[in-house]
Order: sequence, then C-alpha cells, then structure tokens
Amino acid sequence: MTQSMMTLIAQPAEDFGKIESCSKACVSLADQVPTLEDIDTRGQNRWTEHKEQTIRGPYDYITSKPGKEFRTQLLSAFNVWLKVSPDSLQCISGVIRMLHNASLLVDDIQDNSRLRRGRPVAHSVFGVAQTINSANFVYFLALAELQKLPHSKEAMEIFTAEMLSLHRGQGMDLFWRDTLSCPSEDDYLEMVSNKTGGLFRLAIKLMQAECETKVDCMPLVNLLGLIFQITDDYRNLASLDYTRKKGFCEDLTEGKFSFPVVHSIHAQPGNGELLHILAQKPGEFEYEIKQHAVGYMENTGSFAYTRRAVEVLLAKARAAARELDAQHGCSNNAILALLDKVARL
Repeated sequence: MTQSMMTLIAQPAEDFGKIESCSKACVSLADQVPTLEDIDTRGQNRWTEHKEQTIRGPYDYITSKPGKEFRTQLLSAFNVWLKVSPDSLQCISGVIRMLHNASLLVDDIQDNSRLRRGRPVAHSVFGVAQTINSANFVYFLALAELQKLPHSKEAMEIFTAEMLSLHRGQGMDLFWRDTLSCPSEDDYLEMVSNKTGGLFRLAIKLMQAECETKVDCMPLVNLLGLIFQITDDYRNLASLDYTRKKGFCEDLTEGKFSFPVVHSIHAQPGNGELLHILAQKPGEFEYEIKQHAVGYMENTGSFAYTRRAVEVLLAKARAAARELDAQHGCSNNAILALLDKVARL
C-alpha cells in the first residue's frame, strides 16, 4: 500500500464530507460555464453608443473647440457658382470637417506638437495609440457618409484619389524633415498642392459631382491651397497670435522645411547655419536660437519674398475668380472676401 493511500484511509470522516461538498460545488460551477453553443456571436449587434464615444474620444476632443471653419466657408463661397442642393452640401461639408480634424490628430503626432487651438493636443490626453485609431476610424466614417450622396460612386473615386494625394504630400514633408533634406521650391509647391490642396480639391470636386454646372474650378482651388499654406508658414514664424495658439516658431521646433525656410537656405547655399538650427529642433523655450533663425531669414529676404509670393498668387486667384464670374454671369463677392481673409499676413 502506498503512502498516499495510507494517508487517505487515515483521513477523518468529516474531511471526506468536505471533499464531497467541494466536488458538488465544482460540478455546479461546471454546469454554469458557457458552452460554445452559449457564446454570443452577434458581434456588432452588441456595439453600444458608449463604446462608440470611447473610440471617438480624441476626435470629439479636438472638435469640441472648433477652428476657423475655413473649409466650410470655402464650400459656401464656391456654391455661389455651383448651386449644390442643401442636403448634398451639408453632407459634403460634414465629410470635409471630419477629414480635416482627423488629419490634425495624426499631424500633431507626426509633428510632436504640444498645442492645438490653444490647448494640449489630443494624444497628450488620450495617448498616441488611441488617437491614431480614432483618426483612422473617422476617415472611414467620412467614407461611409459619402454613400448617402446621389452620385456616391463618383464621390468614392474622388475621395480615393485626393486622399492618396494628401498622403503623398504628407509623406514627402515628413521625409524632408526626418532626413534633413531641403527641397527645391518647385518640390515644396508640389508637396503643398498634394497635402493642403488635396482636401480643398476633394471638397470642390465632390460639389461638382453633385451639380449640373460643369465648369473647371480647379485652377482657383489649387491657388487657394498654395496661398493658404504659404501664409500659414509665414504666420508660424512671424505672428504673435500664432505663438499664443501653437507656440513660438513651432515649425523650427519640428525641423520643418516651410516656404520661408526653403527660400532662406537656397538664398545662401554655402551657409549651413539655418540647416544646423533645424537639425537641433530647438525646444519651446529656446527663444534665443529661434530668434536668431528668424533674424537670419530676415537677412536673406525670405519673409519679404514670402509676402511677394502671396501677392502674386493672390492676383492670379482673383483673376481666376473673375473668369468664373464671367462664365456664370454673376459676381461672387464671397470668394473675394475669402481670398482676402486667407491671404492676410
């Protein structure tokens, strides 16, 4: 007889009662364990509004403090010519707002930004992973909204083409920054046309797909994209209001090759001073080195050159607007006011 058997025989009677009670309890618990047949396989049918709000958290955070709503104003101004139905215009406006704000969530991560619209960026509140997921989720929510449009098939094609353009532009912008490679002015303008102009074109092309008027608005739209980005580049380095909302010379902190920076580097190609400052990505409170960089760009005439570039592009945009006015037999004061607003330095 083994030692374990002898021990079992020597157990008091009350211990056997405990063992039997425990065995019954285990059997009872086993009866409660769900089988494969009991598992709820409904999946999405169990999705709740609370869960939806959870994954939308970073997006809802950034939209809780609206921006300047420039893109909404853009659609309204172009609708003087295109006359899209109110329902379609509302849908398109909502889609563009979703895409714009979702892209800002990703931009702030890629640029390691600290502030957006005067308060902490979403990923500093919700974390990077959750913010990326929220942005991607909203991209597809926007795509789903386009299916509500009467010309949804064409809308989906437009969406795909311009979202590809947007990511091409963003990719080159990041590549130049991360490899410290200063682009040519032409390459920079191509990047802006893809990155900033892509969302503008997406908006107006969606409107054109929903209207009877067949007229080419793209020359004006492309000019608007260039003006918008170049003035933003200028204000980032020269505007006190911009400093309050996003920080002092944030583009220098990011190591970004903006329009004035590109001009300044090419103006004195033998001088690596500005390039070395960009490589260091001076922090928020390194005012002296940033002020030195701004002074350097002043000396190379880069801010004056930027102002002149905006003036030239604005003149071309006004001419394109007058041409569209002539084709439609009307005077679009809204677009002229928008041009003046976006070009204000």
